[in-house]
Amino acid sequence: MSFISSPRIGETCNSSCATHCIIHEAARKQIHALIDHYATPGVAPPSARMLPRLKIQDKPSLRLWDWWKYGWFVATKATQMTGDVLTHAFWGPRKKSWGIEMTLISGFMRGAGRHTALMDLPSIRLFMGLGGLAPLPSDALVTPVTFRVRKRRLRGILADFDSKETGRRELSGEWVVAKKTWHRLQSEWKASQNSRKGPGQSPRPGKKTERVVLYIHGGAYYVGSPASQRQISVPLAQHTDARVFALDYRLAPESQFPGPLHDAVSGYLRLVEDLNIPPSNIIVSGDSAGGGLSLALLLYLRDNDYPMPGGAILMSPWVDLTMSCESWDSNAGFDVIPVFSPVDYMNPVAQYLGPHVERYLTHPYASPLFGDLRGLPPLLIQSGDSEVLRDEITLFAHKATLAGVEVRHELYEDAVHVFQLFPFLETCARAFMSMDVFVHQVLPSFECRYPQVIASNAEEVMAVEINNDNSVVLNCEGIVTPVAAEGFKEKMECCTDVDCAPSTPPLTSDGGTKRRPPPLSLNNPPGQRPKSFHGTVPEKHNGNTTRYIIPHPDWESVPGQAPSPSLRRSFKRTTSYTDISRLIENWTHSGPANQTLMYKHPEP
Repeated sequence: MSFISSPRIGETCNSSCATHCIIHEAARKQIHALIDHYATPGVAPPSARMLPRLKIQDKPSLRLWDWWKYGWFVATKATQMTGDVLTHAFWGPRKKSWGIEMTLISGFMRGAGRHTALMDLPSIRLFMGLGGLAPLPSDALVTPVTFRVRKRRLRGILADFDSKETGRRELSGEWVVAKKTWHRLQSEWKASQNSRKGPGQSPRPGKKTERVVLYIHGGAYYVGSPASQRQISVPLAQHTDARVFALDYRLAPESQFPGPLHDAVSGYLRLVEDLNIPPSNIIVSGDSAGGGLSLALLLYLRDNDYPMPGGAILMSPWVDLTMSCESWDSNAGFDVIPVFSPVDYMNPVAQYLGPHVERYLTHPYASPLFGDLRGLPPLLIQSGDSEVLRDEITLFAHKATLAGVEVRHELYEDAVHVFQLFPFLETCARAFMSMDVFVHQVLPSFECRYPQVIASNAEEVMAVEINNDNSVVLNCEGIVTPVAAEGFKEKMECCTDVDCAPSTPPLTSDGGTKRRPPPLSLNNPPGQRPKSFHGTVPEKHNGNTTRYIIPHPDWESVPGQAPSPSLRRSFKRTTSYTDISRLIENWTHSGPANQTLMYKHPEP
């Protein structure tokens, strides 16, 4: 598989690139043909756990004499976790860097998918919502927002959904702003107000460019909310020094594919069209299912010639709903994701795709691994080497690089699915520090992705939305305090740099002084911009060139190679769907197209 350099989808060609225009049109036709294929029922890999023609079972009803199963579950799980604790204490953890917390979490979640008869969706949502009771990262301003979904003349797969909008349906979300960022923006806004030349005149526009992050939460498409994922959105706001808009999209099964994609597109276009934020200033971010939905958003925008964001940060993105890769088996005993039976009524794929499993299972907007990835913005992809999604993420990074996308793939030793949710892990802090470097050093190195100055009227609208009486502040003790509380706003405005420090551990030198990660190391001569992310890729990939290296004190970050992805052992490769089998063969014989940065714990 090879791709030729071409202009970005949706980019206007001039007379100096006639050849590129021809290639561009050919690429457009190929991509549209791929999408049109899913207008008729698709074909899933024979190796997939979720086969399209399987009939999903109904939820079994619990009779009165079945309640003993709850007691049996509690007893067996308690016995299993006790064994894990004893093993951890006497023989060491199951992964060398795990503490007792990770041992307990992994032990509790292991095998949970076999007990779905004892639970239902409301109880799972209630259980997942308890995550919001955990100690929250401190020093952030959180403001709930509700907006109406209007018709936007959307194209492609969302045209019918858009035509049914009356302007009455509402979506919600929340702005998350680090206190230090808020304090800086307030100072800049006051300075611009003081720059008025006379009565009735507008303040002078600022010259500083600002990033805005559209965050799409995970939760297997049927659980989760912005509030339950503040363990991610707050540090994300702190380390990117950006305003984060966390979207509360509709969940399955109440809204099935492509309903959540419609909400994601509506949220993005609201930022671009209603709030007038330049697309290049926006970074799309998501974890797990939210990472898959973020990629679906990028593919939809590209396919339908909408302006693309400046980049994307993806944490353990779910890119293959067929679940065909071997890591679903090899890492099932370590990861925190329950593995459901394909026919289980609680299977998130069945809940998300509903009766259209056969039609949409391998649709690129549902399983981005099956898509044509040309024309996507630079991607930061983080995953753990102990998560079940490891292999499909590795293949996605490889395929995106083959397509000319600038990819930074990071693999964290002993880390589980969306490890950024666990603040007690050192890998969590390292991951957010890497996001800092990606936003402030990697993205600015691409001229076409450099953020623009946000107009003063757009800044004013965002300031009103973010700073109002509905806002709450998360303080250093994790206590939520309404901004409208008497005297609290004045107290907040007295924030100092020390008070507003990020809640994740800072990098420290040997002398204990705080330091920022060193400047990014690029394989380019000084003063030269890196090649366009549409550059051609050689046929042979040895994986020995590193584009970005971020050294950390007492922490090994070395260019390496991810574990070789493979198909399920119970199926022969020749019987697998050609897309995945060819990707694996290409990865195995030619080496990965991208360079994986391995984060390893220091040896004791």
